[in-house]
Amino acid sequence: MTDSLSFSVFIAAPADVLYDMVSDVTRMGEWSPVCVEGWWDEGEGPAVGRWFTGRNVTPERTWETKSLVEAATRGEVFSFVVGGDRTRWTYSFAALEGGTEVTESWEFLPGGRASFEERFGDDAPRQITLREEAARTGIPETLAALKRVAESL
Repeated sequence: MTDSLSFSVFIAAPADVLYDMVSDVTRMGEWSPVCVEGWWDEGEGPAVGRWFTGRNVTPERTWETKSLVEAATRGEVFSFVVGGDRTRWTYSFAALEGGTEVTESWEFLPGGRASFEERFGDDAPRQITLREEAARTGIPETLAALKRVAESL
């Protein structure tokens, strides 16, 4: 079991454009295999300290999460923490010749572990492993879909 994962992809688009796409949580359903929609709970657009809600769907269930934006620097990084202390998702952007390297990272935080132990008891390790596997397969899918959409503009 790991507490963090990250994957990168080169996308033939400017970092600012990719940041604008990813940080617009209302568009997340266009590339995420799990998060089908999102909306800002307060304000419009990404800013540190703002909360948003995401609706997630898998064959097993549908659920919503509230997330707190912790970094929002256009063209550089967009990061949010699910539940404010459970799981950190970060998108970083590095400008390269002809495009941008986009890295998506997932980090399971101590608050997430405590939440899973409280919710699932003895089944928590298995549930955490399932979430890790979902991130391991979902991140490359998300980045591939982002690449497809961005490069078709």
